[in-house]
Amino acid sequence: MNTMKEYYAKRAAEYEDIYLKPERQEDLFQLKAILSGAFSGRDVLETACGTGYWTQFLAKTARSILATDINPEVLELARRKEYGACNVSFALADAYSAGALDRQRNSAFHGFWWSHIPRQRIPDFLAALHSKLLPGSKVVMIDNLFVEGSSTPISRRDDVGNTYQVRRLKDGSIHEVLKNFPSETMLREDLRGGGRHLRFRTFRYYWMAEYEIREITNG
Repeated sequence: MNTMKEYYAKRAAEYEDIYLKPERQEDLFQLKAILSGAFSGRDVLETACGTGYWTQFLAKTARSILATDINPEVLELARRKEYGACNVSFALADAYSAGALDRQRNSAFHGFWWSHIPRQRIPDFLAALHSKLLPGSKVVMIDNLFVEGSSTPISRRDDVGNTYQVRRLKDGSIHEVLKNFPSETMLREDLRGGGRHLRFRTFRYYWMAEYEIREITNG
């Protein structure tokens, strides 16, 4: 079994196939419409942008986007997309590192990343993310709900409560992938120290959460 980073590097070319599932099209249509207007005139930091699939919708109204990922393979694909008039730049970055950015931004987005954060590392991620944002910044995230028959089955659960799936890529390689499916209650508890005004919404296959950061947390 390979690491998560290696898995997504190998999956880069087929990453967007997941958005072709027929039963999920209505949900995806709604999410695209919401995110196309969610950051109007804002400067957005996107974590784990992958191939830029969601970046292209944020860019419809955002003023600027710094899209980051740990894998150069997916960033290469993201750079090839068209983003209109929005000022979109890309950077190789570790989501758990506070790092040094050119400036702090007033918004953040991450799609299908929260579910890949080990439960024990959520505080590290939030500290790093919030340190890159201005006080009162808006944060939006989307991720999967577990839906029997559509989602990949859970293969095991560890002692901390993380759940895993076994996935096969087109090249035949098999990978164990950490994939958590938090409840609204869990999410509220995770964000209690650094987030406020949390709004949580569910669709058939996905969930969306929006909140404001309470304060800058230095990681």
